[in-house]
Amino acid sequence: MSDHTAIVQWQRGDAAFVDNRYSRLHSWEFDGGIRVPASASPHVVPAPLSSAEAVDPEEAFVASLSSCHMLWFLSIAAKKGFVVDSYSDRAVGQLRRNGDGTLMMTDVVLRPAVRFGGQTAPGAEEIERLHHEAHDACFLAASVRTNVRVEPA
Repeated sequence: MSDHTAIVQWQRGDAAFVDNRYSRLHSWEFDGGIRVPASASPHVVPAPLSSAEAVDPEEAFVASLSSCHMLWFLSIAAKKGFVVDSYSDRAVGQLRRNGDGTLMMTDVVLRPAVRFGGQTAPGAEEIERLHHEAHDACFLAASVRTNVRVEPA
């Protein structure tokens, strides 16, 4: 089908390293050329060894699931003749311990708020179906053990 590449780069600098007091700041570079500052979450590794201004893997995970759902929702809505004017999602992921005591992203809740324009807007049941179809189509949601729920606003 397709391959997707990300280049992740980190350098120690002058930190001792073996004392575990090194910067977690690094970068992600994607095939389009964009470079994004990344870090461990300050919830996991306290500052100054992490950076709250950078994207952390947990945030990126949640954003990826939200983005995948949104892109499928927009595509399905367009195919059904519905005009979407705006889509906003304040998605939340919960990092918790699973039954084995391992930290994992146990739940991601998507809370999309969609505004429709055009001549015909879907009713509540149709919007629910659109979200269900988008969830089923999202290959990222299908790829993870995390419970992904959609709670439209």
